[in-house]
Amino acid sequence: MSTLLRQLSRNTAIAIVVGGVIGSGIFMKPSLMAAQLQSPYLLLSVWIVAGIVTLFGALSNAEVATMFPETGGQYVFFQKMYGEGFAFLYGWAAFTVFNTAGNASIAYVFAQYAGYLIELPRLSTPTEQSWTLHLPLIGKFYPLQQIGLKLLTVGVVLVLTYISYRSVQYGGRLQRILTALKALAILVLIGSVFFSGKGTWSNFSSDQSAAGFSWETILLFMAALSGAFWAYDGWNNISFVAGEIKNPQKNIPISLMLGLGFCILVYLLLNLAFVYLMPIPVLAASSFVASDAASVAWGTAGGIAITMMVMLFVLGTTNANILATARVTYAMGVHNSLLRWAGKVEPHYQTPGNALWLNAIWTIILIFSGSFDMLTDMLIFVTWFFYGMSALGVFVLRKKMKDVPRAYKVWGYPFVPLFFVLFTGFFLVSTLYNDISNYLNGQSPVINSLLGAIITLTGLPIYYLSKKKIHKP
Repeated sequence: MSTLLRQLSRNTAIAIVVGGVIGSGIFMKPSLMAAQLQSPYLLLSVWIVAGIVTLFGALSNAEVATMFPETGGQYVFFQKMYGEGFAFLYGWAAFTVFNTAGNASIAYVFAQYAGYLIELPRLSTPTEQSWTLHLPLIGKFYPLQQIGLKLLTVGVVLVLTYISYRSVQYGGRLQRILTALKALAILVLIGSVFFSGKGTWSNFSSDQSAAGFSWETILLFMAALSGAFWAYDGWNNISFVAGEIKNPQKNIPISLMLGLGFCILVYLLLNLAFVYLMPIPVLAASSFVASDAASVAWGTAGGIAITMMVMLFVLGTTNANILATARVTYAMGVHNSLLRWAGKVEPHYQTPGNALWLNAIWTIILIFSGSFDMLTDMLIFVTWFFYGMSALGVFVLRKKMKDVPRAYKVWGYPFVPLFFVLFTGFFLVSTLYNDISNYLNGQSPVINSLLGAIITLTGLPIYYLSKKKIHKP
């Protein structure tokens, strides 16, 4: 029987972390966050808080990942923590919501920034709205909206899926190259902005946020955190390919700490650069924040150059996610008879070929279903529920498998995982409250978090159907 091999080095593991994290979020979310917060200091603090919380979650996850360095990541962890049923629900959510929606939304940004350079075709407004899908209590969807942008997004997904299908090493090599170019380009961008002489530190004195410490301020801060968490998401890709990493007990914790530390520093410096060039009201009104910032610093040519740079970043992130997330679908197929087809290894290329193409098909469906913000808000809510359960599982395994050797133990136990679990609970409640309020006020056509939760729960009858199939005489 064909199996997946340990072919990924430490440098590739770090590249997967950095490449999976730094992509679309930092170039799409700062404007929305600036509009929500109306304060440069709150904007910067959101990126710091989100980075620290994410690091706490990653360190908690690393303890379990080094105990069970198997392909499939959290799907395998949840089997050990809570049993087959919960693991299947996670795998189903990963396939139907956050992994595929993540791939869709990241590739979406590549197409959006391509639209900055060339005009992408789109249908007339009456035609776009002629085919509407309405789900009660959820909202309306317009599959034909921005058809040129969506078709380009589909093309990106198909090309990168094909590369990962042909070779793990090709996908890993491409990831190292794209991540190295990304890191170099970011350093050039940050340095050029601060030495351009076009910005002013007085932009940091513009603070129009809600006065004082209030419930409204907390809700706005939590809403902005959702955007920052999306920008930090992707760190757990490394656990999905744990079964293909050389010396995983050492390389997984190191890649998470070094990779996420670099990402936190980069995000903080980039937001400093954006505010240095543009006051908060201008930043809040920007559709392409990186391109607009570069245009201020270097003129039109700078805007075009940074647009191409962002497209390169997003390409690297999309590649990292497509390569890694199919491993969860693959693990589901290995452990569930109903999805056995997805758990087959392509015998010639030694890749999870069926899982890769299954993910690609559902990703394309999600691309046509919604917008960038709808996809990201939906997936973040569901993702963070499972992140919280993963950190809670550290306590479960410390009691359930206390004699199992641990090559790495989470720093600051029990406070670090406990803080992460409590914070996750508060974040989920506030996010659901914000989403329902925005829907009732007409600010959003869809209750994004509720949509993600409902899609996730559709996995329950499928799981019970698979169990009946197993026990059928």
